Amino acid sequence: MDVLDVARWQFGITTVYHFLMVPLTIGLGILVAVMHTMWVRTDKPEWLRMTRFWGRVYLINFVLGVATGLVQEFQFGLAWSEYSRFVGDVFGSLLALEALLAFFLESTFLGLWIFGWGRIPKKVHLATLWAAVIGSIVSAFFIIAANSWMQHPVGVVTDDATGRPLQVDFWAVLTNNTALAAFSHAIVAALMVAGALLVGVGLWHLRKRKLAEQPRDVDHQVWRRSVRLGGWVSLAAFLLVALTGDWQGKLMYQQQPLKMSSAEALCETEAPASFSIFAWGKLGNNECDDVHSITVPYILSYLAHGDFSTAVPGVNELQEEYAAVYGETYPDDPSFGDKAGEPIDYTPVLAVTYWSFRLMIGMGAVSAGVAAYALWATRKGRVPTSRIGVYGSLLAVAAPFVANATGWIFTEMGRQPFVVYPNPDVPVDEQVYFFTAQAVSPGISAAEVWTSLISLGLVYGALAVVELWLLTRFVRRGITTGDGAPVPGSTPEGGPDDDVPGGRDDDVLSFAY
Repeated sequence: MDVLDVARWQFGITTVYHFLMVPLTIGLGILVAVMHTMWVRTDKPEWLRMTRFWGRVYLINFVLGVATGLVQEFQFGLAWSEYSRFVGDVFGSLLALEALLAFFLESTFLGLWIFGWGRIPKKVHLATLWAAVIGSIVSAFFIIAANSWMQHPVGVVTDDATGRPLQVDFWAVLTNNTALAAFSHAIVAALMVAGALLVGVGLWHLRKRKLAEQPRDVDHQVWRRSVRLGGWVSLAAFLLVALTGDWQGKLMYQQQPLKMSSAEALCETEAPASFSIFAWGKLGNNECDDVHSITVPYILSYLAHGDFSTAVPGVNELQEEYAAVYGETYPDDPSFGDKAGEPIDYTPVLAVTYWSFRLMIGMGAVSAGVAAYALWATRKGRVPTSRIGVYGSLLAVAAPFVANATGWIFTEMGRQPFVVYPNPDVPVDEQVYFFTAQAVSPGISAAEVWTSLISLGLVYGALAVVELWLLTRFVRRGITTGDGAPVPGSTPEGGPDDDVPGGRDDDVLSFAY
């Protein structure tokens, strides 16, 4: 592989790895804040124990998310310096706001929440958690706004001297319809991740307590409420994911039609267009004429345009249109490296876009199905004991993680060969776009990128082992007396006096409380 391929693999691997932590941090943060709010309002011990238990899970994931997220911005200057120069006038303000406003808001108030138990008034303490959670959401918005500008560049003009975009309308960047659709989709998808975790872990503990013939005490209520909360959140989030995904898909058909036609392996223009259920053939080789599908008539026209008759352009037609507008070959320029003068394939890898799109939808549906099962199995106080149902729900915790990851893979891989996609809403001579082949640092070698990729892979592998060990150990242990149980000397609010000898000496993250 050449430098471009290795650099793309590196950024793709580190980004997907980091993004496994992001939706759980955002979604679980919101739910923990809701739990804490319910405890402050009702003073019921089960809400406090839920807050303390799920709050620690949230903290473990948050720490690993921060550690892996820092690498992303370093890569902009190391392997992708030309890309950084090109987008710098737009990204500079967004990343500065993300770091100075959102990240510091998040980290500062999260610290106050961690160490504020029993030390500050209950309502003020609750406000610190909400401030941290809002910081996470705002941070996500700025990052998504930056990514969405790459998908649909707005609010800029081209500098005649450098050929780079200059930001002239920051508000247009923030209110980019692509950003608003992607942000809303990402937030509700994050809630699906958190809901699935509550359902899987809660059912496992309920079954474990039932088989051990433990009483239906406060701890029983903790797990039952966790399952019910997670189930309803998952179902509501799935509905919202479908609505926001439909919005996002219709925008993509306007802005990046080749991405969406590739997601359907739609080779030739159809009117009305059919939705593909299953495709086979030479998807991996982008030999579109050798691809065959099982389809449902009319549905793709509706997904693309909101009616059942409008034509949807096929991959072959769009490939020709793009070649006519942006060139059949890369310019014979040193900035394109080994790609200079070579033919441009504007069609994304069909196998990646097609199957990642279906995995995203399919795994989301699995998560919603498990949530429905959990709500049914725990209705009217019931406790499920089915080994298949409970352990299946625990395994299904991974489903929304896969849906989130494949959604991002689809979004990013479908944009190729552009790293900044041209905006079709403006005349061609005013469009801002940048080929991925131009974006790699000119002085970097494949060996150097391989070295960093292997190094990061080893470090990330170790971090994954640490996080999984911490989460597994903590989840298996369940609720300890330090999570709000009435112990001698404890304060009514469950403050620092909970730390009595023998109560929680070996709790994971006991230092935090």
